[in-house]
Amino acid sequence: MKRILLILSAAVLIASCGTQKNVTQLSKAAGTMSEVLPKVKIPKANATQIAADVAYLASDELEGRDTGSDGILEAAKYLQNRLHEIGVQPYKGDFFDDFDAKGAKAFNVVGMLPGTDGVLKDEVVVIGAHYDHIGFMKAVAGDSLANGANDNATGTASVLAIAQALKQIDFNRRTVVFALFSAEEKGLLGSKHLAKRMKAEKENVVAMINFEMTGTPMVNREYIAYITGHDKSNMATVFNEANKDRVVTGKLAKAAEFNLFMRSDNFPFYNEFQVPSQTFSTFDFTNFDYYHQPGDEISEVNSTHMAAVVDAVMPGVMAVINNERLKMMGNE
Repeated sequence: MKRILLILSAAVLIASCGTQKNVTQLSKAAGTMSEVLPKVKIPKANATQIAADVAYLASDELEGRDTGSDGILEAAKYLQNRLHEIGVQPYKGDFFDDFDAKGAKAFNVVGMLPGTDGVLKDEVVVIGAHYDHIGFMKAVAGDSLANGANDNATGTASVLAIAQALKQIDFNRRTVVFALFSAEEKGLLGSKHLAKRMKAEKENVVAMINFEMTGTPMVNREYIAYITGHDKSNMATVFNEANKDRVVTGKLAKAAEFNLFMRSDNFPFYNEFQVPSQTFSTFDFTNFDYYHQPGDEISEVNSTHMAAVVDAVMPGVMAVINNERLKMMGNE
């Protein structure tokens, strides 16, 4: 615990990047969004804060964040506090989105940044990740606690980092909902609940961008992350064209082979809204040996890499929440 507190303390001491100023004036001065966005300075992700978030969520004290446990309640409180610190509003007045997970009390943690455009503010982009894990399991080398650092404290920390950047930029024409899901490990229950709720409340969700297991870099690939359901929409193309400095995403054959498109929290939003809903990941079946194992510890993930993933996707995120309208395409 002392180690985690030291990491958290160090993160607090790091000065945040400067807030983008006068974006509204830029918007009025320019004729199109393509003229505005290049002038918006996107802050760099803070690897120390990302490490602190992963370290707390994957700490022994939270006992693997199993749905319904005391540990996941503490994780949810932490995430609520982080969103509040960042300056994100609670979704519909409450950060906690309660639901029943096969008899267990569960809660997504959901915040939002309202859109600023008179028309586009009614369109919603969901950015999400699951924060639950599997708790205790059969012991391996005497360790029975599955901490879930890569799966999926890393994705959760990535969403927090994106929320921090978007709040600093303070320019999103569409409304952005940050959804941190519980009970993914029980069958995508948290994302199914929120997607159905948003559908019932007639929210106009136009895209869902999900993050899963982003803690370890892939080897010998030109792109930094792959996207599930690669050919189902133009999301990969939009993200690659938005970032002029590097190739953001590509198509991983294993993702299609194991049908990963249907196995993470993007899928319920695809089902409910039939809009581009896909997951970014860097777990490629060769670069991490502890999936659903006690060895999934903070020591096995790389926060510098995670920050680089956030930096790589941010131009695409900015395009999607401001001007680009993602389109459905064929099947993978």
